[in-house]
Amino acid sequence: MDLAGLETRQLCLLQRIARFESSLLPDGAPPQPSTPSPAAPTLSAATHTIESHLTNILLSNGVTDFRFGRVPEDYYDRTIEERRDILGAPSIHHLCKSIVLVNTQAPANITDCSDRSNSKYYVVVIQYTARFNAESVKNFLYSLNNGKIPKKKINMRLAPEEESAKLTGYEHNAVTPLGMKTDIPVILDEAITKLNPDFFWLGGGEVDLKLGIRTSQFIQFIKPFIVCCT
Repeated sequence: MDLAGLETRQLCLLQRIARFESSLLPDGAPPQPSTPSPAAPTLSAATHTIESHLTNILLSNGVTDFRFGRVPEDYYDRTIEERRDILGAPSIHHLCKSIVLVNTQAPANITDCSDRSNSKYYVVVIQYTARFNAESVKNFLYSLNNGKIPKKKINMRLAPEEESAKLTGYEHNAVTPLGMKTDIPVILDEAITKLNPDFFWLGGGEVDLKLGIRTSQFIQFIKPFIVCCT
């Protein structure tokens, strides 16, 4: 069996073990993070692939209901209905994306993401079928800071691709809130939390790699701000 085949089997075994351990927990008990043994190399160290690296992050943080999907090279040239079918998503509304926003009017002393409430950058996860409303995010951040930041100092705009890639470590159409180079606060559009079933798809770290994840587990792990921003 080649290396790719072995890697796939390793990923499947890790997910099965995590699900089995989760099934042994009492009803209502949260899944316990599994910490890799310091004496043994992690799967990501052994294979050096984005998929295995993100799998290790997810499992280590108690996320067990997820899966990755490889898509064709012309994925983004296809209709959204075709993309839904490729991933086996329940609807086109379950297809989401992560965008990096920058506050172009932030005060000179706000240069990074150290303050979640008043960050220079935010990652927003929205549906492909939705229209992003920057004004809604602006109003949310204004309220989050109890009006202490003038609205004229909040102007959220899409970060340039080069800046986004530098901050996240992921190129365009590959951005995911997991394993980013920078710990950027995440905003999840409220509409995603209302999807049925509660399992959505987003970028998986590579242009042709997508991640499907249970919404409740995503929220428990990422701890995003949940905002109506569309």
